[in-house]
Amino acid sequence: MKLTGKDLYKFAASLYPITRSVSSPGNLETLKLIKKKVSNLEIKSFNSGSKVYSWKIPYEWHIKEAYIANSKGKKIIDFKKNNLHVLNYSQPINKKINYKKLLKHLYFIKSQPNAIPYVTSYYSKNWGFCLSYNQFKKLKKNSSYKVKIDSKFIKGKMYYGEILIKGKGKKEILLSTNICHPSMGNNETSGIVVTTALAKWINNLRNRKYSYRIIYIPETIGSIAYIQKNIKNLKKYIVAGFVVVCVGDNRNTSYLPSREGNTLADRAATYVLNKYNKGFKKYSFLDRGSDERQFCNFKVNLPVCSIMSSKYGEYKEYHTSLDNLKFISSKGLEKSFKLLKKILMVLETNKLPAMFKDNYRYPCEPKLSSYNLRNHLSIKENYNHDKLISNILLLSNGKRDIIEISDILKEDIFKISEISFALEKAKLIKQVTK
Repeated sequence: MKLTGKDLYKFAASLYPITRSVSSPGNLETLKLIKKKVSNLEIKSFNSGSKVYSWKIPYEWHIKEAYIANSKGKKIIDFKKNNLHVLNYSQPINKKINYKKLLKHLYFIKSQPNAIPYVTSYYSKNWGFCLSYNQFKKLKKNSSYKVKIDSKFIKGKMYYGEILIKGKGKKEILLSTNICHPSMGNNETSGIVVTTALAKWINNLRNRKYSYRIIYIPETIGSIAYIQKNIKNLKKYIVAGFVVVCVGDNRNTSYLPSREGNTLADRAATYVLNKYNKGFKKYSFLDRGSDERQFCNFKVNLPVCSIMSSKYGEYKEYHTSLDNLKFISSKGLEKSFKLLKKILMVLETNKLPAMFKDNYRYPCEPKLSSYNLRNHLSIKENYNHDKLISNILLLSNGKRDIIEISDILKEDIFKISEISFALEKAKLIKQVTK
């Protein structure tokens, strides 16, 4: 069944209301919804309080309600109306306080008067409320307020999801997305949606050359915990990877390279972007901000980059209530899905061709017409095609892969692959395995 932009947006709408955090019941709820779409998802966990390198897995945060009520008992800020209204990971509180004390626990953005900011306190004890500046201006300085946050912390599990889709070989492509943000559309509902769509597509992809490891993790602490548990296998098997975040709006595409900048993942991504998304914005790895920080850290150094729509931190709606279901679109989700799908197809198509040693016994090129690779008649209309075959053969030295050959010849990679296959069938070249 072909996935459409409408299908993706419908799934986004079902995920959007869930209150997620680095460790919360909302994460498990999200993973269960994903499993309904992709049955081979495995739901796994790390124990609360476990040490991962210099970090500790936070306790589960459970929240029932949170509000500020005025002196008349009317709720003026209510978590149930928007789950961004509470400082994420707030401690419980239930008391009356004056305006001055309340002010110390309020978060708003003066320059964006209609936006509720998304603020977190995962690793330090605090409580607070987030509200728009317009809501803040309505508070009375000479009044008292009832503040209530019904939350608790449980020593339980930090859940994550993992899918391993096996291919012909043991080498793997990594796809990683986050499941820890509450109601925001681009960051990060869109990443969950597009990654799930890719998982469904990969499951149905025939003759997969690569295996695919797809993970749904809480940002930062999730990738750190996952790396600590799997670092040997990640370094041994991952040949390319992509952090899938902020892929829901229909604005210009953004590309953030790996730490090295010239990995197989980078080369496949830039090939597709240059061909299909000219005008994309390229960032420096110094602009990193999501889990590529961990996957590409110098002691891990995996070949992982990011393809996004509007990059995190670079659009005004980022980490506010303005990053909502109106900000993302079916077109934006479908655009990212198709783009990442093309990149994966480039990786699947890519080869490392080399002439057979036997063909080096002659100092000149082989007679291609003898292999039905060239017309026996010399016809002007065939000139460019004949030259292309000769050039592919010339460049097939066992050091240049098809992506590089395609770049040199400025020709479509799938056409290069088709001709390469014909040359291989004629036993003029073979594929080298690195």
